[in-house]
Amino acid sequence: MKVLVIHGPNLNMLGRREPEIYGKATLAEINAQLESLGTSLGIRVETFQSNHEGAIVDKIQQAFGNCNGVIINPAAYTHTSVAIRDALLLLDVPIIEIHLSNIYKREAFRHKSLISDIATAQLAGFGAMGYQMALEAMSRMLR
Repeated sequence: MKVLVIHGPNLNMLGRREPEIYGKATLAEINAQLESLGTSLGIRVETFQSNHEGAIVDKIQQAFGNCNGVIINPAAYTHTSVAIRDALLLLDVPIIEIHLSNIYKREAFRHKSLISDIATAQLAGFGAMGYQMALEAMSRMLR
């Protein structure tokens, strides 16, 4: 089994960018934890981060027929990207939308997700631990 984890814009700066909101864990640490947990769950985890909307769309399209599930933190694109939404609609696999912070406790413009109504599930506000929770949930969905 293979799960693709997509990290959107600015997540490459985790640990340095607003740690009071996003936590102190770096993206490399989060990815290492996911790969380790994936191994214990019998899941191959592929991680991908981009600050570019088109690159994220390309990666989602490449996942068509090549993965069993997607975990995505679209970050700022959550609220703006119809292109990412449309790409996700191509997939016939479980999709978990994740956010480090609780987007519903933040600025009003962050309350609207263009992904939430097509995602299988959503996790928000659990910090870096949310990624592990998402992978564990995905494992159960796929079994």
